[in-house]
Amino acid sequence: MKAFLNIVVLLIMNATLAQNPTIEVLDTNFSKGSLNHTQKIALNDVAKFHGHLCDGLIVGFIGAKEALLQLYPDGIIDRTNTRIISKSSPCLTDVAIYVTGGRYQFDTFFVSDSINYAFVIQRISDGKTLGVKLKPGIKPSEIDRLGKLANEKKLNACELEELHKLEDAFSKQMLTYNPKDIFSIEEVPNFIWNPNLKNNFIKTDTVNKDILPCIK
Repeated sequence: MKAFLNIVVLLIMNATLAQNPTIEVLDTNFSKGSLNHTQKIALNDVAKFHGHLCDGLIVGFIGAKEALLQLYPDGIIDRTNTRIISKSSPCLTDVAIYVTGGRYQFDTFFVSDSINYAFVIQRISDGKTLGVKLKPGIKPSEIDRLGKLANEKKLNACELEELHKLEDAFSKQMLTYNPKDIFSIEEVPNFIWNPNLKNNFIKTDTVNKDILPCIK
């Protein structure tokens, strides 16, 4: 009986971890401290920072984690030695900032839609740079089609609700995949870090905030 209960507990723990993946990071231990403080960041932590859990946040978190683990194969991400470029998606930018600790004012983060990846991540000490993006065909095309219309404020409340359902279903799928099967990660040779500052990107997750609930 005890062995059976242990198996049940293990299954529950594994299911919980799958729904809320984590990444271990390394930071300094206080405001003027040394590099010896490790901690775990969970997907749910990023969701609180972002405002909600969504498919873009899940894609960004899992993709960033997979690329970072290639840069730091020992499994612990040195956030003092990492910088990142993100596409302008609100989900991706919040993942980039929260997971890596990158900030524009410290020359460790900026946003660009000219990159061919969701993220470009660089290990500062030796300049090794990786680009990461979701493989073609993984994300349902209907989500992108409706998402574009939503960004243009062309969906009514009930259509937005349908989009929400599609994104939720995709989110659940994402958490069941092996990241190695769904992300393309490649080294970007001779990458030159050239930050640019813009503040006119559209925050697409608030464009429909005044839409009233769907009434059926």
